[in-house]
Amino acid sequence: MPVFIAKAGHETDLQDVLRALQAESRKDPGCLEYTVFSDDQRPGTFVLIEGWASREDLQAHNEEAHVKDFVKEVEPLLAVPFSVTPCTPLV
Repeated sequence: MPVFIAKAGHETDLQDVLRALQAESRKDPGCLEYTVFSDDQRPGTFVLIEGWASREDLQAHNEEAHVKDFVKEVEPLLAVPFSVTPCTPLV
C-alpha cells in the first residue's frame, strides 16, 4: 500500500501523475485492483490500494516501463520519498 505526500503546490500535479499510473496499471496482466484515494484527513496525501492475482504479476507490473517512468516523474513532486507497506488480504 504505497502512500504519497505532495510537496506544497504540487498536489494537482501529483494527482495527475497518479491518475495516469492508475489507468495504465489497470491494464497490466493479473491486476485485480488499482485505485488511488485521497486522504480526507491529510490534504495532499494519497494512498494506492492495489491487488494482484499473484506475486509474479506484481513483480512483472513493477518492471513495466510505465511504472519505472512514474517513479522518475513522481519523485520531484513529493515532500518525502513514498513508502510502501505490503499487505495481504484476510481470507
